[in-house]
Amino acid sequence: MKKILLLLALGVFISACTGKTDKTSQSMIEEEPLDPGKGYSEIKHVPLNDPLNAFMVSRGKTLYEMKCASCHVLDDPKVIGPGWKGVTERRSPEWIMNMITNVNIMLATDPTAQALLKDCLVRMPAENISVGDARDILEFMYANDGKPVGK
Repeated sequence: MKKILLLLALGVFISACTGKTDKTSQSMIEEEPLDPGKGYSEIKHVPLNDPLNAFMVSRGKTLYEMKCASCHVLDDPKVIGPGWKGVTERRSPEWIMNMITNVNIMLATDPTAQALLKDCLVRMPAENISVGDARDILEFMYANDGKPVGK
Protein backbone atom coordinates (compact mmCIF):
# COMPACT_ATOMS: atom_id res chain seq x y z
CA MET A 1 0.00 0.00 0.00
CA LYS A 2 2.84 2.40 0.89
CA LYS A 3 4.51 1.67 -2.46
CA ILE A 4 1.29 2.50 -4.32
CA LEU A 5 0.90 5.80 -2.47
CA LEU A 6 4.56 6.63 -3.08
CA LEU A 7 4.18 5.92 -6.82
CA LEU A 8 0.97 7.96 -6.96
CA ALA A 9 2.65 10.93 -5.23
CA LEU A 10 5.64 10.65 -7.58
CA GLY A 11 3.30 10.63 -10.60
CA VAL A 12 1.50 13.76 -9.37
CA PHE A 13 4.83 15.50 -8.76
CA ILE A 14 6.14 14.65 -12.23
CA SER A 15 2.94 15.78 -13.95
CA ALA A 16 2.98 19.07 -12.01
CA CYS A 17 6.54 19.76 -13.12
CA THR A 18 5.77 19.27 -16.80
CA GLY A 19 2.92 21.79 -17.11
CA LYS A 20 2.10 23.41 -20.43
CA THR A 21 2.80 27.06 -21.24
CA ASP A 22 0.09 29.05 -23.00
CA LYS A 23 0.87 30.43 -26.47
CA THR A 24 0.74 34.07 -25.34
CA SER A 25 3.30 33.46 -22.62
CA GLN A 26 5.53 31.41 -24.90
CA SER A 27 5.53 34.06 -27.64
CA MET A 28 7.00 36.58 -25.17
CA ILE A 29 9.84 34.27 -24.13
CA GLU A 30 12.48 33.98 -26.82
CA GLU A 31 16.15 33.18 -27.06
CA GLU A 32 17.81 36.50 -27.93
CA PRO A 33 20.83 38.40 -26.67
CA LEU A 34 20.21 40.36 -23.48
CA ASP A 35 19.17 43.98 -23.88
CA PRO A 36 19.59 46.20 -20.81
CA GLY A 37 16.54 48.25 -21.80
CA LYS A 38 14.47 45.09 -21.63
CA GLY A 39 15.92 43.74 -18.41
CA TYR A 40 18.03 40.69 -17.77
CA SER A 41 15.61 37.80 -17.78
CA GLU A 42 13.50 35.60 -20.01
CA ILE A 43 11.02 38.05 -21.58
CA LYS A 44 12.45 39.55 -24.76
CA HIS A 45 9.37 40.77 -26.66
CA VAL A 46 5.90 41.86 -25.55
CA PRO A 47 3.29 42.50 -28.24
CA LEU A 48 1.12 45.43 -27.11
CA ASN A 49 -2.61 45.82 -27.70
CA ASP A 50 -3.92 48.99 -29.33
CA PRO A 51 -6.47 49.72 -28.04
CA LEU A 52 -5.91 47.96 -24.73
CA ASN A 53 -7.83 44.76 -24.02
CA ALA A 54 -10.56 45.66 -21.48
CA PHE A 55 -10.63 42.16 -19.97
CA MET A 56 -6.86 42.17 -19.44
CA VAL A 57 -7.04 45.66 -17.92
CA SER A 58 -9.74 44.47 -15.52
CA ARG A 59 -7.73 41.37 -14.52
CA GLY A 60 -4.62 43.51 -14.16
CA LYS A 61 -6.44 45.90 -11.84
CA THR A 62 -7.61 42.99 -9.68
CA LEU A 63 -4.07 41.59 -9.53
CA TYR A 64 -2.71 45.06 -8.69
CA GLU A 65 -5.18 45.37 -5.82
CA MET A 66 -4.29 41.89 -4.49
CA LYS A 67 -0.51 41.88 -4.91
CA CYS A 68 0.84 45.36 -5.66
CA ALA A 69 -1.28 48.07 -4.01
CA SER A 70 0.25 47.64 -0.56
CA CYS A 71 3.59 48.96 -1.90
CA HIS A 72 2.75 50.87 -5.12
CA VAL A 73 0.24 53.68 -5.70
CA LEU A 74 -1.18 54.59 -9.10
CA ASP A 75 0.16 58.14 -9.14
CA ASP A 76 3.57 59.71 -8.49
CA PRO A 77 4.61 59.31 -4.89
CA LYS A 78 6.81 56.55 -3.62
CA VAL A 79 5.14 54.63 -0.78
CA ILE A 80 7.29 51.56 -0.23
CA GLY A 81 7.92 51.02 -3.92
CA PRO A 82 7.77 53.66 -6.67
CA GLY A 83 4.46 55.08 -7.87
CA TRP A 84 3.20 53.72 -11.17
CA LYS A 85 2.29 56.98 -12.93
CA GLY A 86 4.29 57.21 -16.16
CA VAL A 87 6.05 53.87 -15.65
CA THR A 88 5.13 52.73 -19.18
CA GLU A 89 6.84 55.84 -20.54
CA ARG A 90 10.00 55.31 -18.48
CA ARG A 91 10.44 51.55 -18.91
CA SER A 92 9.98 49.12 -21.77
CA PRO A 93 7.17 46.55 -21.53
CA GLU A 94 9.78 43.79 -21.45
CA TRP A 95 11.63 45.43 -18.53
CA ILE A 96 8.39 45.82 -16.57
CA MET A 97 7.37 42.20 -17.15
CA ASN A 98 10.83 40.90 -16.27
CA MET A 99 10.76 42.92 -13.04
CA ILE A 100 7.33 41.53 -12.14
CA THR A 101 8.06 37.90 -12.98
CA ASN A 102 11.76 37.62 -12.13
CA VAL A 103 12.52 40.25 -9.52
CA ASN A 104 15.44 38.33 -7.98
CA ILE A 105 17.26 38.01 -11.32
CA MET A 106 16.56 41.65 -12.14
CA LEU A 107 17.84 42.90 -8.78
CA ALA A 108 20.96 40.79 -9.17
CA THR A 109 21.77 41.87 -12.75
CA ASP A 110 19.91 44.97 -13.93
CA PRO A 111 21.43 48.39 -13.10
CA THR A 112 18.05 50.17 -13.24
CA ALA A 113 16.46 47.67 -10.84
CA GLN A 114 19.48 48.00 -8.54
CA ALA A 115 19.15 51.80 -8.55
CA LEU A 116 15.45 51.49 -7.63
CA LEU A 117 16.39 49.23 -4.72
CA LYS A 118 18.86 51.84 -3.46
CA ASP A 119 16.19 54.54 -3.76
CA CYS A 120 13.37 52.55 -2.14
CA LEU A 121 15.52 50.75 0.47
CA VAL A 122 13.11 47.80 0.41
CA ARG A 123 13.54 44.76 -1.81
CA MET A 124 10.53 43.98 -3.99
CA PRO A 125 9.21 40.56 -2.97
CA ALA A 126 9.00 37.74 -5.48
CA GLU A 127 5.22 37.29 -5.73
CA ASN A 128 5.43 34.27 -8.08
CA ILE A 129 3.36 36.07 -10.69
CA SER A 130 2.97 34.13 -13.94
CA VAL A 131 3.87 35.62 -17.30
CA GLY A 132 0.17 35.75 -18.22
CA ASP A 133 -0.77 37.57 -15.00
CA ALA A 134 2.17 39.95 -15.45
CA ARG A 135 0.89 40.71 -18.96
CA ASP A 136 -2.50 41.64 -17.48
CA ILE A 137 -0.80 43.89 -14.91
CA LEU A 138 1.15 45.54 -17.72
CA GLU A 139 -2.07 46.17 -19.64
CA PHE A 140 -3.49 47.81 -16.49
CA MET A 141 -0.34 49.94 -16.15
CA TYR A 142 -0.84 51.24 -19.70
CA ALA A 143 -4.50 52.04 -18.91
CA ASN A 144 -3.35 53.83 -15.74
CA ASP A 145 -1.04 55.93 -17.92
CA GLY A 146 -3.99 56.96 -20.13
CA LYS A 147 -3.71 54.63 -23.11
CA PRO A 148 -7.21 53.98 -24.57
CA VAL A 149 -9.06 50.81 -23.58
CA GLY A 150 -11.18 48.96 -26.14
CA LYS A 151 -14.65 47.58 -25.59
